[in-house]
Amino acid sequence: MNYCMECGTKLVKQPLKHEGLIPYCPQCKMYRFPIFYSAVSMVILNKEQTKTLLIKQYGSERNILVAGYINHKESAEEAVRREMKEEIGIEPISIEFQKSAYWPKSNALIFNFKVIVDTMELQPNYEIDSYGWYGIEEALACIAKGGLAEDFYKLYYANRMKKDC
Repeated sequence: MNYCMECGTKLVKQPLKHEGLIPYCPQCKMYRFPIFYSAVSMVILNKEQTKTLLIKQYGSERNILVAGYINHKESAEEAVRREMKEEIGIEPISIEFQKSAYWPKSNALIFNFKVIVDTMELQPNYEIDSYGWYGIEEALACIAKGGLAEDFYKLYYANRMKKDC
């Protein structure tokens, strides 16, 4: 954030006790803490945890995870349930937090979850161009490279390998 969201004045870094250097508006005489969106993404697995869901959307050929923004007054877990119902027409039977990460391209803090479902029969909405259920290792090769979807899936995969040992 480079400019004050209230008055448009260029922000300067100013020390704030116990906080370090924080953007400050000299016009409003107010500290301006970072503002960003919040979102969720999901590593969705079938009940046996042998297949994972990857989707393509908005005309892209990249395989990604189901994801969406968190609404006002909604918890991350509630957003997972809502986004799954809206985008793929199914509900989770298990939701487990994995990790969060900031994604600068959308100015979003994304919370990733491992989600188990009891059906592989989806009812995708208009946002989903296509989808596929991939074997656990196969998904590593098929997921879009260089983004948080890949990072989150690799974390899930690494944790799974630890448990199998």
